[in-house]
Amino acid sequence: MKLSDFELDVMEIIWQHESISAVDIHKAIQQQRAVSYSAVKTVIDRLEQKAVLKRVEQQGRTIFYASAIAKEQVSKPMLKGFLKRLFSGKPQQLIAQLIQDEELSDKEIKALEQMLASKKQQDKK
Repeated sequence: MKLSDFELDVMEIIWQHESISAVDIHKAIQQQRAVSYSAVKTVIDRLEQKAVLKRVEQQGRTIFYASAIAKEQVSKPMLKGFLKRLFSGKPQQLIAQLIQDEELSDKEIKALEQMLASKKQQDKK
């Protein structure tokens, strides 16, 4: 499933809430970028058509939305496409660039080492 950057920004807000209104999504997104309410509502409608979010409640004229899919259902295929396009499908190249370009704390390095050790153990089984 492909989502635009704007759609992902809206979904990120929705994933952070059990349910949220379009007005509250607009308020949250405005902290990141200047955008009209109608533009946000158009994206919400598009996401609803894609079955990525759903209407869960209505209070008067206010409709509340919730995610219809888990974040991982979007992030996994997008990451695979990103990896294929930019790193020839080689995860080690992505990780090498991240390690080289990002300032990682000792805590983050330790967490990465633990993830690699865990993956190594899983692969042995």
